Amino acid sequence: MAFKRFSRRQFGRLAGWSALGMSMLSAKSSTAQSDQATGTQNQRLSSDFPSGFLWGTATSAYQVEGAVNEDGRGPSIWDRFAHTPGTIADNSNGDTAANHYHLYKEDIRLMKELGTKAYRFSIAWPRVFPEGAGSPNPKGLDFYKRLIDELSANGIEPFVTLYHWDLPQALQDRVGGWTSRDTPKAFADYAAHVAKHLGDRVRHFFTINECSRLVHLGHGLGADAPGLKLPQSGLNQVRHHVALGHGLAVQAIRAHGRAGTKVGPAENAVSCIPAIETPPNIRAAEMATRELNAGYLTVMLEGKYTEAYLARSGQDAPKFTADDLRVISSPIDFVGLNVYMPDHYVVAADNERGFTLAPFPASFPHMKASWLRPGPEAIYWVPRHVAKLWNVKSIYITENGTSGSDQPAPDGTIYDVDRIMYLRNYLTQLQRATSEGVPVLGYFLWSLMDNFEWSDGYEQRFGIYHVDFNTKRRTPKLSASFYRETIARNAVV
Repeated sequence: MAFKRFSRRQFGRLAGWSALGMSMLSAKSSTAQSDQATGTQNQRLSSDFPSGFLWGTATSAYQVEGAVNEDGRGPSIWDRFAHTPGTIADNSNGDTAANHYHLYKEDIRLMKELGTKAYRFSIAWPRVFPEGAGSPNPKGLDFYKRLIDELSANGIEPFVTLYHWDLPQALQDRVGGWTSRDTPKAFADYAAHVAKHLGDRVRHFFTINECSRLVHLGHGLGADAPGLKLPQSGLNQVRHHVALGHGLAVQAIRAHGRAGTKVGPAENAVSCIPAIETPPNIRAAEMATRELNAGYLTVMLEGKYTEAYLARSGQDAPKFTADDLRVISSPIDFVGLNVYMPDHYVVAADNERGFTLAPFPASFPHMKASWLRPGPEAIYWVPRHVAKLWNVKSIYITENGTSGSDQPAPDGTIYDVDRIMYLRNYLTQLQRATSEGVPVLGYFLWSLMDNFEWSDGYEQRFGIYHVDFNTKRRTPKLSASFYRETIARNAVV
């Protein structure tokens, strides 16, 4: 049949034209013209990322390292929390995790095989200062020196996170952790020590990972370490202390790191997406972004709490000084953004806030983790809002990824096409952002490998490498091939 010469897309066009009474001849002519136009458009709308775009992977210390009792490491609040009955879904802990502490050379080989040029990892504070402060533990930093040297030997640049939630338990016991102003000061001392001793190897430091989660889940809901359920006033004060810790760490790195060292936060900003892309809704989403991040990103980038935030908090507002605000807003070099999903779809409204947050319907899809509602447009709008609202010139996507079912097929392959679907759609939206000039310089996929996923234990797997937690064997999933090809082409595949 003649129709076999036409693609499915062209056949659809023919059906449409037939319904409109168009002749086959005119349809063929229009098809050729349309295909030519499509080819031109595809050249214009390339899926390429900017030249020099930095592709990487990310992990955190407690989730992958293991070796919690080796080489002088002190206990962290997550050691205590994970060993408390009823806190972890599968009753596991991070004592051995993925054993990255001993297998880091193998893991760096996996990074190199992927073609990544950067690795974001965190330093375990209790490895460096087992008591949180006081005398440092040289063996703690020695591990990170070995890790960084191995990365450099393989052409992979280290991006170091100073705090990814593993507060030394001694600080929690002694001063109450982040409920006390003593902890931001101790954090600054730790940051200064790390910058001084690793500054010859590290050019990029992230201060604190995800203030919003460590505050709400760790100190409000009790779902994360240290498992506290503080009233709103206590939560706001903890958030202020974390912001203060960030600012003090920035100053410490400036004072003790090498010239040219760059520093910034890594935050899962409350993501506000225009429900429909109209100018009023886009503006409403910008206003919502500023207001719903008022307790951390906004004060950090503006040097003040918004009037609405303080009014809404009332007597629960944090106690602070003008000097606190000056420290919190210490100049930074970049903003790291962890983007997983839309937190809110926003509609413009004639109310005092200027916006309404649309509720999520029960039918909204989710990934294997029920909380992870995929909305690829989030990775377009979040950096765009941050760049526009605060004139941020350098942005990294410091985390993005999803858990998956990850069950091996009979041939042994893990066909995690759900993860590939997620990543492809998100990277398409990220490329949309970079093509429009949003200053995203790099992307760190979460995660290189399966790991201890906090209160979910080992039930949620976010890695593109499968980890057998009994043998610690790493096996690439199909998504590893997808990411390798994306990096090789510097384009969405």
